[in-house]
Amino acid sequence: MKITFVNPPQTASKYKFMGVIAPPLGLAYMAAVLEENNFSVNIIDASASDMSWEDFENNLKDSNPDIIAITALTPTIEKALETARISKELFPNSLIVMGGYHPTFNYEELLEHDFIDIIIRGEGEYTILDLVSTIEKGEDLSKVKGIAFNNIITPDRDLINDLDSLPYPARHLLPMQEYKLLNMETRMSTMITSRGCPMQCSFCSSASMHGSKLRLRSVESIIEEIEYLIKNFNIETIAFMDDTFTINKKRVMAICDEIIKRDIDVLWGCTARVDTLDEEVLKKMREAGCITLFMGVESAEQQILDNVNKNTTIKKIKNAFKICREEKIRTIASVVLGMPGDTHESINKTVNFVKDLKPSYAIFSLATPYPGTKFYQQVFENNMIKVKDWSKYTLISPIIDTIECSLEDLRKYQTIAFCKFYLRPTYLIRQLIIDGPMLLKTIWGVFRHVLS
Repeated sequence: MKITFVNPPQTASKYKFMGVIAPPLGLAYMAAVLEENNFSVNIIDASASDMSWEDFENNLKDSNPDIIAITALTPTIEKALETARISKELFPNSLIVMGGYHPTFNYEELLEHDFIDIIIRGEGEYTILDLVSTIEKGEDLSKVKGIAFNNIITPDRDLINDLDSLPYPARHLLPMQEYKLLNMETRMSTMITSRGCPMQCSFCSSASMHGSKLRLRSVESIIEEIEYLIKNFNIETIAFMDDTFTINKKRVMAICDEIIKRDIDVLWGCTARVDTLDEEVLKKMREAGCITLFMGVESAEQQILDNVNKNTTIKKIKNAFKICREEKIRTIASVVLGMPGDTHESINKTVNFVKDLKPSYAIFSLATPYPGTKFYQQVFENNMIKVKDWSKYTLISPIIDTIECSLEDLRKYQTIAFCKFYLRPTYLIRQLIIDGPMLLKTIWGVFRHVLS
């Protein structure tokens, strides 16, 4: 059997406007598991390759697949549906499978389309293997855990506890030259070193998808994959895409120690919670090649942080950005405007607060309730959702309003926030010295995205 995985056309990462294009690791992991079991697999990353729909059709025809597996997030679901429709037209006898965050939580809605045959729910590596093996043997699909089809929803599949048992993602099937980080002229890739998140932030669907128990890869496995990426793909920069790479200080220190011990020449960035950082761990991370941290700020109002179960404090946010500046580590502050409880005053306070933090970059998102989150459940039950079009769930379009702020108010506040942050002469001079032309590309991308 031939299996083709597809990242649909025109479904750029929500951070592409900042010069971030990341490989679809989920597809690459599933492809690797199938390859390991002697199935014929290929991946079409139509988004990273900037394929037109015609280009995609030609690539799919060349693949001649028996199974077409499509990934989808909430804001990209319409493009994924178009991909599925085209795929079914071209290959009416092929099985169309869809997976990812949005299909996991909205499978009933998607199965109403007659061109979608099966939904994979949750982590897909061993579900796709079980599914393909079952189809090839002509056995009963209802025995495959973690899927939905027709009117059948099979039991959930257990989460993968031993992450070291997974093969490396099949990056050789991806257009590795297309991926980039913050417009840097460097060969980059992403990695996952853990799954699951014990934190309970109400706006995040990770715990619903990957569980609240933190599952960790071994340090040895992580280091070996880094060396594999350098040797096989000439990778110079790695972005660790864990929900919170720094959540276990002892493990972070061990990874850094091993990078230093082996004298591995690689630059890297990761996600971090502000309450997991201190001088000791940041010094070690910097010594091991860390150059960028992505950190959630969300709001300058403690009450709003508490409302979304952020479980941190304004003081810890300030301290984290302060010590990052001292260690000369680039920071990206992630901010959410328009959460329930936000007012005109609190939004302005948050924007000024972020300016005072002096991050290298800032992303001002609008509160967006994604399926699978406690936040979605909350606003859905209270009839607060004003926009039902999933394609608008991009963090740029307003979806809910607040007591004081209309949708139009929030859109204006977001534009003002980006302008106030990025157009300060002191900021531009400081960052131009540090990041040079890369900064100009990033700022231009930000404004094209926000104003479009």
